This record gives sequence, structure tokens and C-alpha cells, in this order.
Amino acid sequence: MQFSNLNYQKIKKKYLKFLKSQEIMSEPFRDKLGQLKKFYLPISKMIYEEYLKSKRVKVIGLTGGQGSGKSTISNIIKIILKEGFNLETVIFSIDDFYKTLKERKIISKRVSPLFQTRGVPGTHDTKLLLSCLKTLKRSKINKTFFIPKFDKSIDDRFPKKKWQKIEKKPDIVIFEGWCVGAKPQKNKDLLVPINTLEKENDKKRIWRNRVNNELKNDYKKIFKFIDNFIFLKVPNFKYVLKWRLLQEKKLKVVSKGKKIMDKNQIKNFVMFYERLTKHMLKNFDKDSDIIIKIDNKHRLKSIKFI
Repeated sequence: MQFSNLNYQKIKKKYLKFLKSQEIMSEPFRDKLGQLKKFYLPISKMIYEEYLKSKRVKVIGLTGGQGSGKSTISNIIKIILKEGFNLETVIFSIDDFYKTLKERKIISKRVSPLFQTRGVPGTHDTKLLLSCLKTLKRSKINKTFFIPKFDKSIDDRFPKKKWQKIEKKPDIVIFEGWCVGAKPQKNKDLLVPINTLEKENDKKRIWRNRVNNELKNDYKKIFKFIDNFIFLKVPNFKYVLKWRLLQEKKLKVVSKGKKIMDKNQIKNFVMFYERLTKHMLKNFDKDSDIIIKIDNKHRLKSIKFI
């Protein structure tokens, strides 16, 4: 590693403090220091070495199914990059760029009712997202700008006063999300419905064709800004539902009584994500720079650098 024992002790202290603050000292993080050494330190070292090649802003795409641990891992990497390599990191999620509820209602009337539900390509503000990435990639930031934040408990965007404030140019940007880096499917793969949601509500394939076309166009432009991809690979899609249920329990705690989804609502909700998640599980290995396999107990199992 590129840092002293003193820095390692700082990393370890802040890492353990972060895990405790997130109430995630459970099964997935039981071997806390083992995971730090096997996964997080090597990943951070790779990011640091990539940064040194040009000393320009590096955008890291962190992708994986719902509940795979993207937000937690992003924050752990941020701690190590700061304490071990003195690099400033900005984290944001593609989820923060969901269109407002009002905007999604409009597209649901114009194209398909399925677009009212946030998640798939076509439900994000791609213009705002592209502008944000361009600003972060510039040689310097001339004035304060803001990255939106989305409140899932009310299914709408936070007011601007609660957005993430960026005043200093970062060295590293971690852009995380379930479909970050996704590529379109072949047209023939769209013909057969993948679940009851598609079978009953997308009989003419209007919704899934539009999602696919979004990936071919606006999302392709956005994902070109990503320098390296880290893929959190879940065992299979059934664990997305299982872990999304756990995520909702956590949301219940932090949302302070605001409306959250029950089990049946979540089952329906993840159907919107099923097609693209399965597509990425099958094909995204070849587009990744790092693949982290997650086992069926939600633990980091192995890491592969491509």
C-alpha cells in the first residue's frame, strides 16, 4: 500500500466507526478487518493508481442490483481515499436524478403508465445528470453547484436547499446505481415478457422498447464519462427482492414515519428492475474493471481485477 501504518490506523478507526454508525455490524460485515484488507484497500489502491496516470478527475461507476451494498461500499472507499491517499471524493447516485413525481406523471400519460414508477432508464433527468458529470470533469469548478437528492419516502425530489453542495473540485467521483453502465438489449430479447408486470401491463412492448432506446441514446452519452466500473454481482435476481426488503426496513427507521412500501408493493416494484438486472448479471462482467461477487448470505465473496 502507498500509506504509512499511521494512516492505516486512521483508516481502520474511521472505517469501524462508519460501520457502527450505519448499524451494519451484522452478518455481511462480520469479518470487518478481513474485508478491509481483502476488498476495500485494493480497490482504493487501484483508484489511486488510475488517478495518478493523469491527475484529472476520475469517475468510478459502481453498479449492482438493489440492496447489494453500493452506498455503503462507496462511503468506505471515500474514507480510504481521504485517509490513505489524500484524495477528495464526491459520491452521488443515479437515484438522485430521478425525474420529479410531476414529470413522471406526464411521461406516464404520454408514453406508458409504467413510467410513473421510478427506476428504469427514462425515469431519470438525463439532461441534469449529463450537466453534472461535465461540471465535475472540468479542470476546475468556478462556482458552487448542487447535486440533487431524491427522497424515496415521498417518491419525489428534495427541495434544492437539501441538495448536495459542491464547492471544491473533487479528485474522484463515485457514481453509483443499479443500472449505471447498462447497455441496451437486442430487439429480439424484448419480445417475450419477463414477468407478470410486462405480460399484463406492457402487452405492446411500448415501455420496454422505450427503456431500451433510452439506453441506446441519452444513457450511452452519460456512461461514456465513466473511467472505471466496479460491479457488485449478486448470486441471482431472487436476492434482489430479499435484500430490497431489508433496505425498506432501514428506510423505515431513517424516514421517521413517512410512507414506505409493504412486502407486496416491493414484490411489484422490483419487477420493474428485473429485466435489466438479469441482463447485467449475464453480460456486465466484460465491461467491468473490478468484479466483486456477493454470496447468498450477503457477504463479499471474491474480487477480480480485470
